[in-house]
Amino acid sequence: MTYCVGLKLNRGLVFMSDTRTNAGLDNISTYRKMFTWSDEGETVITVMTAGNLATTQSVISMIDERNRAPSERHPAILQLPSMFQVAKYVGNTLREVIAQHAEEGQRAESYFNATIIVGGQVKGSEPRLFLIYPEGNFIEAGEDTPFLQIGEFKYGRPILVRAFDPAMSFEAAVKLLLVSFDSTIKANLSVGLPLDLQIYERDSLRKGVQRRIRGNDAYFQTISHGWGDALKQAFDSLPDLVF
Repeated sequence: MTYCVGLKLNRGLVFMSDTRTNAGLDNISTYRKMFTWSDEGETVITVMTAGNLATTQSVISMIDERNRAPSERHPAILQLPSMFQVAKYVGNTLREVIAQHAEEGQRAESYFNATIIVGGQVKGSEPRLFLIYPEGNFIEAGEDTPFLQIGEFKYGRPILVRAFDPAMSFEAAVKLLLVSFDSTIKANLSVGLPLDLQIYERDSLRKGVQRRIRGNDAYFQTISHGWGDALKQAFDSLPDLVF
């Protein structure tokens, strides 16, 4: 399993993903699930993936190869005129890969399913964030749903629902995401460190802060222990039920 989150802030976009994949408790590996393509001053696109690893790696490889080989561009992802077209392109690629794997391998298409978050900005338009389903269709983050999650998100969702504010700073957003991921990691063994972080600042049209957060990261440990202590204090401060 996995856990990925994309936040849409007034200041830009923040992405975070874990790196754990597993096919049973005795087969756990680390794979990158966040990928970025950029043409500085024109386009920045970030993709995060969850689901069948063979499917997601095939999708990324197809996007990468079509981006590198001019003769194979149909068109290249960085040449698309809008983030809507980028989402449509990624969705079509995902659907194509799932259909191909289902025909060549097991007959159950659900075995090859994957979901994708794609976000970024194309020059002349607003930053946008989309969640793409295995069927290739997608939804967009907006005022009512300003963040998107894929993978094992149920444990980390409550903190986002309670504390997320589109007007918050990048620093506060990263802190919020680390609390969300820490809660998920403690509740589910299929999600684990290291975590990949990327920040995109609105209208910059270039890659922003990129960082890999490992288990020995001092700031992550401070957040993890501090959040645990704060929860215990909050719980103890609540009134007892009188029988």
